[in-house]
Amino acid sequence: MTDRYVIEKRLWEEGYTRVMGLDEVGRGCLSGPVVAAGVILEPGTRLDELRDSKKLDAATRVELDREIRERARFWTVQQCSPAEIDRHNILQASLRAMKKCVEATESAPDYLLVDGNRFGSSLIPFACITGGDDRSATIAAASIIAKVYRDRLMVRLHEKYPHYGWDTNVGYPTEKHFNGLRQHGITEHHRRSFNLRTDIELDKGEDASAG
Repeated sequence: MTDRYVIEKRLWEEGYTRVMGLDEVGRGCLSGPVVAAGVILEPGTRLDELRDSKKLDAATRVELDREIRERARFWTVQQCSPAEIDRHNILQASLRAMKKCVEATESAPDYLLVDGNRFGSSLIPFACITGGDDRSATIAAASIIAKVYRDRLMVRLHEKYPHYGWDTNVGYPTEKHFNGLRQHGITEHHRRSFNLRTDIELDKGEDASAG
């Protein structure tokens, strides 16, 4: 069994007490924000079920999301909007969302564990870990919180914009999503810098909630 606490235990032993795991979700979506989460676990905490959120079924993610929020020393969810993504590009928006977690009120991390291979500069010591959401417990916790939050957000948006299948694809490119774009146009929640395969704008007079 993979021990996803090896990195954290080493840092805790070195005296770091507020190790924040950082991860983001939604980079490949056509619509919705890119969402990042930061989680700080109490040194010595064990949640053995933690792993990459993509390897968990929805019910398990929701249960772990609740448990992480209850037991974490600190957690935060931050995002960058589609407009920010279009302005900065998706990579920079993803990094900005993670940095918002670091700067969140009362976060005060003393070490950062970042999923992936990029983060930029930071006055706080950090390590980028490729595949970190399945190698680090704190990053895995962040991936779970971010995904549950974003999935719920996209399901809520689906109620107003039902033509794009956001209740199932949560904004990712699928046939239903592209069909909705072709038939009904681009909404305020779409990323215009992405290839949406249409230039049609959603008719403001259209009842978006109509089936």
